[in-house]
Amino acid sequence: MTAPSRLTVTGDEMKESSAIDPEPMVPARAGTDRPERAAEPAGAAPVELRADCIADSAGGLTFDLNAPQETPGAWSAALVLRLRGGDGADDEVRLPLGPNGAGRLRAVLPSTVPLAEGRWNAYADLGDGQDPRRLLPGLNDLRSLVDRRPLAGIGRLGVRIPYATKFGNLALRSWRRGPHAEAGDILVAPDGMTVSGRLYGAAPGAGARAEARARRDAASTDAAPATVTVPLTVEGTEFTFTLPYEELAARWEQGSEPWDLWLRPAEGARPVRLARLLDDVADKKQVFSYPALPVPSGTGRLRVGPYYTLDNDLAVRVAGPAED
Repeated sequence: MTAPSRLTVTGDEMKESSAIDPEPMVPARAGTDRPERAAEPAGAAPVELRADCIADSAGGLTFDLNAPQETPGAWSAALVLRLRGGDGADDEVRLPLGPNGAGRLRAVLPSTVPLAEGRWNAYADLGDGQDPRRLLPGLNDLRSLVDRRPLAGIGRLGVRIPYATKFGNLALRSWRRGPHAEAGDILVAPDGMTVSGRLYGAAPGAGARAEARARRDAASTDAAPATVTVPLTVEGTEFTFTLPYEELAARWEQGSEPWDLWLRPAEGARPVRLARLLDDVADKKQVFSYPALPVPSGTGRLRVGPYYTLDNDLAVRVAGPAED
């Protein structure tokens, strides 16, 4: 759906952390943020290394690379994943890279190998004594990710989506959620929005509800509660709720205010962030667009509409008259 009106992005977006850290334009040596270029033989042009990616329905990925003719058959060859902005021991994952036919190398990232949430840059270490080289994206077969339906009772959901960065390099977007509330259809109406979805890793019970929480700092002077709750309609693990816009508009303070959406599966249960992860779109924010509709309030006409954050979490923005 394409929005007839767009909401202004504000500094609050900087709190959506995962996509803010800049991508290094060239490979960085492990343990340092200083970018370096792998040494090339004198007079030789750098060899482009491209990786085709195949996704499976369990969350695993297979990488097939073109192998340069001079590539040695080294047992130490590996596909290297580095968490952008990370510096810990768990922020680098090495996957064995072995021959897969003439001129091809293959590495497999099983669904059982955990990746922290964030963006992982992809490199190839060919075992030739050179620094790992940044990989470029090849052909992706992500059909298994479209409308993916894991088992509802899964304890922790892992999602990995390969994509091309703004510099044309290969990276993975990773999430680890458990439990997880997957957003589905969103119906936007003048008086509010209706959201349907599915809950993974938790069973809805008595007191199940959706919560909209204002993303405000501790200095807020709002005397009204910063949380709006609405009941869930539940059928098995499927849920639906309607969030009235007037409730959010009545609590508006100033500027453009984001409200994050959560699900509480039952009374006393831990809240679960509502997000859309189970498809082949790494960054929903620029792809899924919803209208911001006018909502009357005591301070004038506001505009309210849903959007996906940089982490693909679902949120609602309430924009004041100055943002109209």
